[in-house]
Amino acid sequence: MDVEYLTISQLNKYLKYKFDTDTHLNLVYLKGEISNFKAHTRGHYYFTLKDEESRINAVMFASSVSKMKFVPVDGMKVLVKGKVTVYEANGGYQIYVSDMLEDGVGNLYVAFEQLKKKLEAEGLFDAKYKKKIPRMPRKIGIVTASTGAAIRDILTTLKRRFPIVETILFPALVQGRDAAADIARKIEIANTYDIDTLIVGRGGGSIEDLWPFNEEVVARAIFKSHVPVISAVGHEVDFTIADFVADLRAPTPTAAAELAVVDQKTVLEYLMSAKSRSYNSVIQLIQVKRKELFHYMDSYVIKKPLTVYEVKEQKLDMLLDRLQLSIKNRIDYYRVRYFNCSSSYILSNPFLLILNKKEKFKDLYRRLDRATQLIVSDYHTKLFQLQNSYVLTNPSVLYIHKEHQFNNLVNKLKVLNPLDTLKRGYSIVRLKDRVVSDSISLKAGDVIQIEFRDGIVKSKVEKVGD
Repeated sequence: MDVEYLTISQLNKYLKYKFDTDTHLNLVYLKGEISNFKAHTRGHYYFTLKDEESRINAVMFASSVSKMKFVPVDGMKVLVKGKVTVYEANGGYQIYVSDMLEDGVGNLYVAFEQLKKKLEAEGLFDAKYKKKIPRMPRKIGIVTASTGAAIRDILTTLKRRFPIVETILFPALVQGRDAAADIARKIEIANTYDIDTLIVGRGGGSIEDLWPFNEEVVARAIFKSHVPVISAVGHEVDFTIADFVADLRAPTPTAAAELAVVDQKTVLEYLMSAKSRSYNSVIQLIQVKRKELFHYMDSYVIKKPLTVYEVKEQKLDMLLDRLQLSIKNRIDYYRVRYFNCSSSYILSNPFLLILNKKEKFKDLYRRLDRATQLIVSDYHTKLFQLQNSYVLTNPSVLYIHKEHQFNNLVNKLKVLNPLDTLKRGYSIVRLKDRVVSDSISLKAGDVIQIEFRDGIVKSKVEKVGD
């Protein structure tokens, strides 16, 4: 019996025909929650519609998108209208959405926002807690699934960019109910190892697939890590709580590996540049030192080193002679002082000094007593003479005599008064507040002050002599 085999394309075309001709599928109204939403650069929307038990792929072309008044996001509940058909390229069926209405926010989105606000209020997202990622790590830890594109991309990128870095894989569940606890536990274990950087993440997926990285237990494990953490969850448009807590967020696992290490080409270029600069610096230093060497080789000291020695030797002899002479003079000085002290009359007869001082005291006392008697006697005599003097009996005569003496002194002062001299046409020359009485006290260039009757003039001496 002959059997006619169909190609895959023929089967998919037939199924598409069936879908397109079914009136029940040409106009379908669905409600569900948006997941894994992506906006294409050409304006089309690609996403998944799901409920508690099932999901369906959906496409909304730019012509329909232009009529919408809002932008869908993951977790948003919507009401859509469209048709269900088969995409021949992969044989999968999907709904082409022509209209969409907002129907609220999904439970996962609400949970995400609530946890985000809570951790942000506690300060887990603050920049002051972010640790710096080492530029050239020795050892990197990776918390992700042991199989899959994420670990392959990370290891390939690390080997290509910085092959000398060591890696330690801490295999963890990255999807499912137990994934969050397992990821948190592997982060804690990784912190017991001697590693410089820790990459935590997985490849792309729906919001449900990425949800373990939105769990509080994972967020707190990342925050407590003393090792700097790079979060690498999903694709560039995917954001999780882990991204906000981590010290650095990478858009993809590959990007995380690129951020974790420096490119070896950059290091080699830097080393080559440093080598070139070092070589040039050494050459320049050698040239400078060679010039200094030639200078020293031509110096008098190098050519005749004994000359320097002889000069220093002679100077040393002079210093030694001066030192010996100084020591001898000090010894002689103290020897004389010692001899004078040891042979002094006072030290040999100390009581005689006391007797001499007593005799001297007695002599001074007698002289003081005699002087006192003489002064008292003299004052008695003068008092007697004063009492019998002509002045006391005629005091006006004393006044007239003193007035005559005063007038004579005033006349003498007038003769010596320099101001009267100035009035007669003379002047007074001063040099630095000192009166100049002769020309030999001056020299050319001196600044002098000439005082006239009506003022002072400053002048400069041009010439002294004829």
